[in-house]
Amino acid sequence: MTPITEVEGRRLALSNLDKVLHPLTGTTKGEVLHYYATVGAAILPHLRDRPVSFLRYPDGPDGQLFFTKNPPPGTPSWVSTAPVPRSDDPRARQVVVQDLPSLMWAANLVVEFHTPQWRTSSPAVADRLVFDLDPGPPATVVDCCRVALHLRERLAADGLEAFAKTSGSKGLHLLVPVVPTPSEQVSAYARQLAVEAEAALPRLVVHRMARALRPGKVFVDHSQNAAAKTTATPYTLRARALPAVSAPVTWEEVADCAAPAADPDGLVFLMDDIAPRLERYGELLAPLFAPERAGGVP
Repeated sequence: MTPITEVEGRRLALSNLDKVLHPLTGTTKGEVLHYYATVGAAILPHLRDRPVSFLRYPDGPDGQLFFTKNPPPGTPSWVSTAPVPRSDDPRARQVVVQDLPSLMWAANLVVEFHTPQWRTSSPAVADRLVFDLDPGPPATVVDCCRVALHLRERLAADGLEAFAKTSGSKGLHLLVPVVPTPSEQVSAYARQLAVEAEAALPRLVVHRMARALRPGKVFVDHSQNAAAKTTATPYTLRARALPAVSAPVTWEEVADCAAPAADPDGLVFLMDDIAPRLERYGELLAPLFAPERAGGVP
């Protein structure tokens, strides 16, 4: 029988709690749901007021993986949605995770959370700039950290403050709070900085996606600033054999990882690491929500 749980007055049917989702650690769906309940206060501000795309992996990372933007069948009426018109569906809507019951309902679907750099109140007007630093083997997150330090300094020269998180996969993400700016303008600026980074670090950086160019280099993916694109939300679990999290990190941790002979695994954070990190560091990405920390895009 499917257990019924009450979350802030909403009744939720939570299914298959004993199913193993992350095989290398034997992590069950019930443990995943417990994780999201524990970090709800941290992840919800990053989800709130942003249309969410789900990467679903209901049978774990070795099963079928599929993206969905439309509200899934059976979405409760109390889960918020917002209009997000698309060329193939001008009446399209997407889920907006506004509260803990909605978070737990979505987590029960077994998903990665992906969100754009804009809010539903201002579509295609970004309040964040993002870089996705993706290493092409044999490059690793160590190389990403070296690129991140370069980009941090370059952004600072323009009065912008960068914050880092792991991708939860192989790379690193940089998030930059900006005063609300059309996504097209943010995208152009991000591309400019990616091109500059390749010119400054030609043996380390590539700004184009072509896979033939990427072995041994860090792809500075600026494309996720486009209004139609999304990035893995801070604190989301990823569909991997290990229950890895897209986890905020300090610049000291980035610098340590960029050092010669650094261990790439030093920036791998699993589900059980996050609550202790929140207790130790607090919410490292809190400045993203402080208007006075946002900079203007040149």
